[in-house]
Amino acid sequence: MIPAGLRNLMTTFPHAGNVVWIGVRPAPHMAMVALSTVEAIARRGLTGDRTADKSRPGNDRQVTLIQAEHLVAVSSLLQRREIDPALLRRNIAVAGINLQALKGHTFQIGAAVLEWTGECHPCSLMESQLGTGGYNAMRGHGGITARVLASGSIAIGAAVTPLPLLDAAIATCRSPT
Repeated sequence: MIPAGLRNLMTTFPHAGNVVWIGVRPAPHMAMVALSTVEAIARRGLTGDRTADKSRPGNDRQVTLIQAEHLVAVSSLLQRREIDPALLRRNIAVAGINLQALKGHTFQIGAAVLEWTGECHPCSLMESQLGTGGYNAMRGHGGITARVLASGSIAIGAAVTPLPLLDAAIATCRSPT
């Protein structure tokens, strides 16, 4: 059981985040296509993304998200001025909210509702996408994976708002000792 004080901390966010970039990949090995708006389809993923066509209802990786603040960190680690979000192979970049703090939460992005399903660790392609050291620069900055629970439109500028903690996540969470 989570102590009331910790439960309160886990459900308190300073403000909503917002979407700053959206992209889909129509097929494997194709470049990401940047969009200003996309439809999230329940139990499938994002319209136009290769994973939505083959996604099984229980798939945990229907949508990938990354924090825009982490793009700054990665570019700094690589000594680059900036990083194009399309290079990172994530679907949505958000700013102003800690994606890791969404663990155990469902969250609304625009009109869609998503569920946090895990961390999105970098793959070996980061080395070819970002250059030497790209994989290690991305470690700890890869973002999260999510499942679409309720369909809806997501647009640049849309709010990212946490919804109440999931009961299952509360039951499995351990308080620090």
